[in-house]
Amino acid sequence: MPWDMIVPGLTVLFIGYNPSLRSAEIGHHFAGRNNGFWRILVESGLTPERLQPEEDLQLLKLGMGLTNIVARPTRAASELTAAEYREGAKQLREKLERFRPRIACYVGIGVYKAFTRRKQVNHGVQTESAVPGVVDFVAPSTSGLNRMLYQEQLQIYRQLSELVTKLRAYDSR
Repeated sequence: MPWDMIVPGLTVLFIGYNPSLRSAEIGHHFAGRNNGFWRILVESGLTPERLQPEEDLQLLKLGMGLTNIVARPTRAASELTAAEYREGAKQLREKLERFRPRIACYVGIGVYKAFTRRKQVNHGVQTESAVPGVVDFVAPSTSGLNRMLYQEQLQIYRQLSELVTKLRAYDSR
């Protein structure tokens, strides 16, 4: 399956670690039974309704896309190698430079650390963008393996939703 759902003019490009085995099996993003990605999108206000993984293409109509730093499916991101992250970071930079989404949302601090090689990273908008002209937003991983409380995760995704609303309001002026 093509893992990239990217077109020019996206408001947000969500960037995950890599596909889960379940996502690879059914051919759709964030399909793991315990992954809260689709729930958090609707509850944060990023999508008007809860989408199922099989409806991932609907995100494009909402100005949002999906990709991963590494394309190889695994049970857990911890199975990825440093070499895979290095190669994936190079390819991701090329995608960001080519498609120029307004916001690159890294779904997991580890994704952003692997991409930028920065050691200290907090959730939310980053003060310095990895690719000029693209706002870097670091969100928590929505994997069921993430131990952060759901309400804390949701608050961060609501910050992203507010940023999207502001950008769209600015663009429509």
